[in-house]
Amino acid sequence: MTPDPLAKPDIVALEACDISWKARGTAIVQQVCLQVQPGEMLGLIGPNGSGKSSLLRLLSGVLKPSSGEVLLGGQALRRLPRRAVARRLALVAQDADTLDAITVAEAVELGRTPWLSALAPLSTADQNIVKDALRDVGLLSKAGSRWNTLSGGERQRAHIARALAQQPQLMLLDEPCNHLDIHQQLSLMQLIRKLPITKVIALHDLNQAMACDRLAVMHQGRLVQLGKPLEVLSPDLLQQVFQVQVRALLDPEDGSHVLRFQAMASH
Repeated sequence: MTPDPLAKPDIVALEACDISWKARGTAIVQQVCLQVQPGEMLGLIGPNGSGKSSLLRLLSGVLKPSSGEVLLGGQALRRLPRRAVARRLALVAQDADTLDAITVAEAVELGRTPWLSALAPLSTADQNIVKDALRDVGLLSKAGSRWNTLSGGERQRAHIARALAQQPQLMLLDEPCNHLDIHQQLSLMQLIRKLPITKVIALHDLNQAMACDRLAVMHQGRLVQLGKPLEVLSPDLLQQVFQVQVRALLDPEDGSHVLRFQAMASH
């Protein structure tokens, strides 16, 4: 991992300080305060339209808060040069796209851009980083393939490879398992968990969210709960926020908890 010249010991990796955001006059994210600790995997969960994807974009700097401040390593994100941010933080967006005319390897090479000068070609070290990223997501054999020949799931893994090639210290991912089959989902979540960096990941699957260190629950644009998965995913909260009933079961194989959901009875 490349040393971070701006990193300071014992400092919060990423912080939302009372941030809000409006779109066409409608409040989408409202007064969110949140700290992400170095090295942790924080899951963002909530029903569709809860504001979790917008919050992720605010934390990445893609969106600017209507009010409040985002701090990256204790510094105001809006005041940092874009190249400095890109060396520290990578966003894997849900709707990210890449030009069809390039190869998969060329798409992943774009992740090295923050580390290159304008005229410098990719070095051997850069090329090895790109290969490692492709290998990590299982796409090394597709390196020479055209982007437009990839399936939706392969494109998603290629976007994650590009983020890995960026060598960030903080990665934000918006529902990265969308479009993936169950084997790819499990492999990808295992890869993400093992990354020795700070992760913030928006998730749709609450059983996948159980693997996070902490969960932040969004509901109607507000952060309504924050804590360890088993503390956060209580029957009362799931009924209120997700409109489902839940039972936590214990897997006798490894002692892990699995959530079983049931639709609430209609009146």
